[in-house]
Amino acid sequence: MSNSKSDHKVHGESTQGSIAAASSSNDEHPRRRFLTTASGVAMTAGLCGAYGTFACMLGEFVYPAANKSKGWLFVCTVDHLAEGEALDFTSPTGAKVVVARQGAGTTEENFLALSSVCPHLGCRVHWESQNDRFFCPCHNGAFDRDGKPVSGPPQAANQSLVRFPLKVENGLLFLEVPMESLVVSPLKPSELRHPDGDGNGPNSDPSGVA
Repeated sequence: MSNSKSDHKVHGESTQGSIAAASSSNDEHPRRRFLTTASGVAMTAGLCGAYGTFACMLGEFVYPAANKSKGWLFVCTVDHLAEGEALDFTSPTGAKVVVARQGAGTTEENFLALSSVCPHLGCRVHWESQNDRFFCPCHNGAFDRDGKPVSGPPQAANQSLVRFPLKVENGLLFLEVPMESLVVSPLKPSELRHPDGDGNGPNSDPSGVA
């Protein structure tokens, strides 16, 4: 009789111990999930703090909203171009673009991105800071600083240079491009051009057709 009560007591303690262990185990799962989530949040916050706005811009560029068809492609830092300088740039779609700095300021109003392909016959145009114009050496076509034709065949046909949107954020210059173009082809190197030219355009390529 005594043994039976003792066995019952031991069995009861064992059952209670199992329940307590199970309860403890169940409590551990939410705690682990909480700690894991908290660690992830802390890590994300740390990365945002380390990379700042540029990381946010990169995320916006790489992971656009579903309804966005365009993104911003990094071109160069603002201080990479001095006033009057220009660089040739090839977009992921293969479009030939000339990016020129026309002012000393650091906002996008001081920069301009235009197609470097003349709408007349497809020759390459370039920025001439000394003449404050874009010039095509093939048939002496000229465009003002906004890409509007001012002389030559382009003026006769009222053909302007295609303009590309630009923006500046945190000292970085971006060009707007179609998002689907990012998987078309890698970027080609850009070519920096200095403002002191010979009047016929430094680094011009009269036969270059995009």
